[in-house]
Amino acid sequence: MITAQVEPYSTFIPDAKILYPAHWEELALNKDKVPLDPQYDLYDYLAEQDALLVVTLRQEGKLVGYFIGILKPHLHYKTCLTLTMDIFWTHPDIRGGMEGVRLFREIEREAKHRGAHRLYYGSKLHKDCSRLFEYLKMTPVETYYSKWIGD
Repeated sequence: MITAQVEPYSTFIPDAKILYPAHWEELALNKDKVPLDPQYDLYDYLAEQDALLVVTLRQEGKLVGYFIGILKPHLHYKTCLTLTMDIFWTHPDIRGGMEGVRLFREIEREAKHRGAHRLYYGSKLHKDCSRLFEYLKMTPVETYYSKWIGD
């Protein structure tokens, strides 16, 4: 059975570090130029400020999916507490069922519990999951563009 739960960042991160390379390999752009190198000190700081939301999927205790979001007043609307997705990932072995829905329903439940007014999630166009967000009654609002200019 797979369960969804809120976890402290400090509990989550040792298991996440094991899965991050597979997540990076599947979704990252410009892998030949941008190595996986998370700013763990910044995540620690956000967790200390109670501004980080971590929700996990575990199967018999083993991490099989996760979401990290930042819960802060929006930069343009300081009275609007906003949860902005940083990353999420589910192991390929558990995709195709309702596990993504379970994960995001728990995220929304906890965000409401913490007083959030708005949620922002994103979908990579090269690995589109917008069907999931539409199923959850999300509204598409913006498209980001990327261009490597580092050379």
